Amino acid sequence: MNVTTEEIINALKHVSHPAAGRDIVELNMVSDIRINGLKVDITLTFAKAQDPMKNAIVKACEKVLRHYVHSDIQSEIFVKPVNITPEPPRNKKSYAKNIIAVASGKGGVGKSTVAANLAVALAKMGYSVGLLDADIYGPSIPKMLGVEDLKPAVKSGEGREIIVPVERYGVRMLSIGFFVRTEDALIWRGPMATNALKQLLHQGEWNEPDFLLIDLPPGTGDVHLTIVQELPVTGAVIVSTPQEVALSDAIKGINMFRTEKVNVPILGLVENMAWFTPEELPDNRYYIFGNGGCKVLAECEGIRLLGQIPIVQGIREGSDNGQPVATSENSITGKAFMELAQNMIETINNF
Repeated sequence: MNVTTEEIINALKHVSHPAAGRDIVELNMVSDIRINGLKVDITLTFAKAQDPMKNAIVKACEKVLRHYVHSDIQSEIFVKPVNITPEPPRNKKSYAKNIIAVASGKGGVGKSTVAANLAVALAKMGYSVGLLDADIYGPSIPKMLGVEDLKPAVKSGEGREIIVPVERYGVRMLSIGFFVRTEDALIWRGPMATNALKQLLHQGEWNEPDFLLIDLPPGTGDVHLTIVQELPVTGAVIVSTPQEVALSDAIKGINMFRTEKVNVPILGLVENMAWFTPEELPDNRYYIFGNGGCKVLAECEGIRLLGQIPIVQGIREGSDNGQPVATSENSITGKAFMELAQNMIETINNF
């Protein structure tokens, strides 16, 4: 049995590019079709070499071909960037093999908790990890990792001062919180905040770890732009709770990273406070903020739901006591953060 090019084209019209809002045929993304019986090879052309929608669109193509053409069709989708004159590369220095931005559309969703525990989980897996607390106005990483009373050492090298990160649980970290009193309010204009961040970034002795996690401030602003302008960011992890007010802000965060000015791939979404589980009743789940909101958002945006982190008393206690729950692999939340780390690595490897 042979299928026709027209059947293939008509099926692919059911696949839309989420960012463009039009189907891939209308966008002229289907550049080649080769048919041999029920075996079909299709080449898709993307305007961006690292289009964050690439994997989702490829899977959607395979699905519509089976649905609209033939259930036994064997399709192989090839992807290539459009042949355009590349922009001159920006002079970005890479401080790590993978630079991960951990962001949220709003405050109060547990972004820093996720960043700290994700860093610890990666370290427990054997990776070298750095953590930069870029939440200039509300630094919390030192307290969460139990090092708020320590100060980074400063040494001379390469004609300048070098800041030696504080290390705990296998994570090397820097934060403006090391240099100010915990009770002080940081009232800085945008340029002051970004200059302080640049100093921590460029003068930090990071030693090129496998992962450098950046805990960004909530929302969208100067610090986010500074990070993507200064660093070749591998991808962004968006943290949200399942409630609608948080999800609406998470969409803004996703869209910010997808803008042409920022253009950072979205690795996926993390649903924090997904449900409440009493530690003495680990099989019980109470959906305080709604059920599965991030899963629905991830499907709508064509991104991966990297993990769901439940609420347990131990997370609050661990953050207050400086002992992240990820240090305990056998706990409910410890397992959740290890799974989150594994899913993130898998997603990076598939990009």
